[in-house]
Amino acid sequence: MTSWALPSTFGPAYPTIPHMGVSLTGGPTQCVRHNGLVRPPHTHSLLSPYVELDRAAWARLRDHHPLSLTQADVTRLRGLGERLDLAEIEQVYLPLSRLLNFYVGATEGLHRITTDFLGEQPERTPFVIGVAGSVAVGKSTTARILRELLARWPGTPRVELMTTDGFLYTNAELERRGILQRKGFPESYDRRRLLRFVAEVKAGKDEVSAPVYSHLTYDIVPGGQIVVRRPDVLIVEGLNVLQAPRVLADGRTGLAVSDFFDFSVYVDARKEYIKAWYVERFLRLRETSFTDPNSYFHRYAELSDQEARDVAEGIWGSINERNLIDNVLTTRGRATLVLSKGEDHSVRRIRLRKL
Repeated sequence: MTSWALPSTFGPAYPTIPHMGVSLTGGPTQCVRHNGLVRPPHTHSLLSPYVELDRAAWARLRDHHPLSLTQADVTRLRGLGERLDLAEIEQVYLPLSRLLNFYVGATEGLHRITTDFLGEQPERTPFVIGVAGSVAVGKSTTARILRELLARWPGTPRVELMTTDGFLYTNAELERRGILQRKGFPESYDRRRLLRFVAEVKAGKDEVSAPVYSHLTYDIVPGGQIVVRRPDVLIVEGLNVLQAPRVLADGRTGLAVSDFFDFSVYVDARKEYIKAWYVERFLRLRETSFTDPNSYFHRYAELSDQEARDVAEGIWGSINERNLIDNVLTTRGRATLVLSKGEDHSVRRIRLRKL
């Protein structure tokens, strides 16, 4: 098994490690929990930029905001194999939508101050949210829930959701480059086009178009386009949206998609949980969309349970787990907020960046 823990001399690999009871030298410490807020003791631990809350403490921050979603809405928003219910919406996502509403107002205020200082005519700038996490962790469901809730706030009725799947190179191009088996890795995306899309939306361009991806054919839809027209909020969801900017050949640092984010969410879970969810989803897809003759994965539809499980575990180990360890998990510390899930897919802990 590949090990990705840092040596203790480098300190904890995760920014919120002091809240998890790990000291700078790697030795265990005793955390103090008060009203659901997890605080490290006074030690020489590396200071964390995050505050960590358990689910009960986070749920109280809803502050009686009414729940406007119904069970029918939850069923529509739920991802394949996920155990999402109204309690999860009420206790986890309502407080988050309230926090985001505060962030939208504060960001608009800061924008007005900047334009006043520059003597410019203020125009409303879309608030951009990034949602990141592994394959099968539930980031798409998180993004859909946020879109639904934010659109119900009076200040943000126009919320658009864009996945980065549409910015993958076509299968033919990936084949030409010899990286079809690395689909989902950073190099499989047209990063320049994705960056231009987010920058133009953030700049307030009237219409910005993006390619369309089909999960049935596992490829870009020829001629397909999604048009975004000056939203109040844009949610960008994808595996690699929190990646750091690349260093260019001349030594300068380029731009990253995350440079245009006003807020970002990382959906987190233990690696073994995500693997189990991925395999479970694969088995369900074998019985549903894979049965379509037009499906790229139609060849898997006739597999037995054990054969399908073996294939899913092989794909996970050779592609998705490697991408998670090398490229996705490494961006977790760049998120504004981290939702940590338990084995049953429910969010157990929330870490919010305070510094």
